[in-house]
Amino acid sequence: MKSIPHETKVWDVVVIGGGASGMMAAGRAGELHKDVLLLEKNDTLGKKLLITGGGRCNVTNNKKDNRILLAKYKGNDQFLYSAFTQWNVKNTLDFFHVRGMDTKEENEGRVFPLSNSAQSVFDVLVTYLQQGNVTIQTGTLVSGISINKKTGDFDIKTKLHGTIHTKKCIIATGGTSRPETGSTGDGFKWLSKLGHTITTPEASLVPIALTDTWTKKVSGLTLPDIKLTTYQNNQKQESHKGKILFTHVGISGPTVLAMSKEVGELLKYGTVSIILDLFPHLDIPALKQQLQRILVEQSNKKLKNALSILIPASLVSPLLEQAHIERETFCHSVSSEDRIKLTDFLKTIPLHVKNLLSEDKAIISSGGVNLKEINFKTMESRLVPNLYVTGDVLNIDRPSGGYSLQLCWTTGFVAGSNC
Repeated sequence: MKSIPHETKVWDVVVIGGGASGMMAAGRAGELHKDVLLLEKNDTLGKKLLITGGGRCNVTNNKKDNRILLAKYKGNDQFLYSAFTQWNVKNTLDFFHVRGMDTKEENEGRVFPLSNSAQSVFDVLVTYLQQGNVTIQTGTLVSGISINKKTGDFDIKTKLHGTIHTKKCIIATGGTSRPETGSTGDGFKWLSKLGHTITTPEASLVPIALTDTWTKKVSGLTLPDIKLTTYQNNQKQESHKGKILFTHVGISGPTVLAMSKEVGELLKYGTVSIILDLFPHLDIPALKQQLQRILVEQSNKKLKNALSILIPASLVSPLLEQAHIERETFCHSVSSEDRIKLTDFLKTIPLHVKNLLSEDKAIISSGGVNLKEINFKTMESRLVPNLYVTGDVLNIDRPSGGYSLQLCWTTGFVAGSNC
């Protein structure tokens, strides 16, 4: 990496944060022939990017209609519309495709590199930075940002490299999720001192811990098509359909991550339970009919063996135990009462929430800069001229499925284009 010139130099643009939005912003600014410096506190760029999607990197979600896409950002579409008219899903896909990175679409529009490796995404972005002649300085911990009263420039104080001066500054430091990757909320402190309103960050898109012990027996099991419904004080809250992954402490997977913010809010007011429906596309009579057919066809087998035709084998014993049904019973001897009980149970499996896992397990954090304080046509602060804010620093909730990275690509590109 290049070293920083003498501290009397004034850069056109300094980008703080070498994650997805920071690399996109710096690359775009460099592409426009700006004199750009990218600062990263870690020893390498893209540390969080390389672990997203289990190391596969969910690049975006293939919703090319902006109205449909922006509806996923939970009421923030009014702010994001201007930015997404400048850079949308199609632009993202074109960006990677023309640079030799093929993609594939999976469940619910999730787009991944064809290579199944986040390294492919990282390599494209590094090349983009190099083509823009962006100066990269890693291992640089920023301790503060202030405005020089004489010049109006930004003075960026660092631990090891003195004070860096720039005409324009882009904050791309991320939120507070996965702090081991460098996302420790630094940007929030600087922006608060510069006058911005910050909503306290909380873990978002995070796995859920359960008090139920039987789920540990099926750790690692994925169910691709289920429904989860939250309850508090016996009152139904929200329902979500999709995929669930059982873990050694509870549940995870795209559907769980997407509802975790809601569960976290409910936990502030009391205990929360979740009802798991293994067959959301079948009503009780249809499921009862399927179960009856299996019991007849497998009449000389034990229930514990026959039931694996209907549900994953690893689930059979734990669920029969929870339903208080004898698993050693032969199918021809299963009582009418137990058939009804089992059918109902497969549609209403109770899960009891212990807590959300901490921010070090979160995919993203919610909270951040008040959106009213940002001009989304440019990503420039409405309070501090020539200061730009991107990505997870913004107070924007979104579900899992590629929406976080799309936000990074869009806001990074817009900031880099307009700074």
